[in-house]
Parts: sequence; C-alpha cells; structure tokens
Amino acid sequence: MIKYRFYPTLLNVFSRYVSGGNLSVQALIDTINRVPTPTTEAQERGISFEEAVVKGENEDRFDPEILRKVRKLLPRPIVDTQVYCQWEIDDVLFYGYVDLIGKFKAVDIKTTASYQANRYVHNHQNLYLHALKRRGIKLMEYVITDFTDVYVESYALTHPIEKQIEEIRLFKAFLEEHRSLITDKKIFADGA
Repeated sequence: MIKYRFYPTLLNVFSRYVSGGNLSVQALIDTINRVPTPTTEAQERGISFEEAVVKGENEDRFDPEILRKVRKLLPRPIVDTQVYCQWEIDDVLFYGYVDLIGKFKAVDIKTTASYQANRYVHNHQNLYLHALKRRGIKLMEYVITDFTDVYVESYALTHPIEKQIEEIRLFKAFLEEHRSLITDKKIFADGA
C-alpha cells in the first residue's frame, strides 16, 4: 500500500541535507511544503535553454555551437517529451517527468555554472530508468552544459541505486519525525 509520494527534486534536496550540504531543517521543511520561492536567473536560463534545444524557442539567446552539440546528443527520433514516470518502491510512489525519450534512452537536459564529473551518479532521476524499462528504455543520460562546453553522463539499468533507496528510507523517517510541521499533505498518500 502506497503511503508516500516523492519526486526527484525533493529527494535530491533531502540528499543534500543528509550529506551535510548547506541546508537547514527549516529550508528542507519549506521545500517539502512547496513554499514558493522566486525563480532564480540561473533557473530561468536553464528552462529557456531546454526550450531552445527541444522546441527551437529563443535560440538566439544561446551559442549556436552549444545548441548544435546538445542536439547531436539527443536520441533520434525523439519519441516523446516531458514523459511522466512513476515507480512503486515499497510503500513509496516515486514520480516525475523526464525531459525526453528515444527508443532506448531517456535524456534530461541540465545547465550549470560549473560542471564536475559524475555529478549525477546518485541523482534520484536515475530511478526514472526503472519507471521506464517497460517502455524499452535502458539508459538514462544527462546532457549538461555550462554554456562553454557540453558533457554527458550515462547510467544503465544496472547502475547501483542502493544510495537512493537508503535516502528514501531516511526521508520517510524524517517525514514521520517532522509530520506536525508538514502543511502540504500531498507527500502522504492518505493526504493526512
């Protein structure tokens, strides 16, 4: 029976919290409660970049060579964009949207101010692979740009996910410990 509903962004924030990232309990609670925060310039640029790559919108804002390199790494043909994924992990419904899928791989387009190798090795979006395997998806790729160059990280279905599963278990315990502070009850399947 499903008791919780988690999405990757939330789990990635929790991962930052448990790994000693610069994040307070209150900031994590605010994320859980979906307290609105203004879109940063970097977030807006990332959204615009993805729309330029996939839809061809406002391409003139970006280096044409970077756009070409990113597009070259996308699956051909693109089967679908903004694909809803869900996977049941014990009593958790894990859900979210991957940017696009081809016949055998899912791709998420990322932008960053500075890139470090293996940045997405433990990203919770890797769990999309398990949600998409019935559609024949065998590879999760992050196509990343720092607007100077383009990088790719690829993860197969065989990539270990124990760290993400453990963080899900820890997150459930955190939620129960702080349940009285959680105002957005959608995270609990029963809504209470």
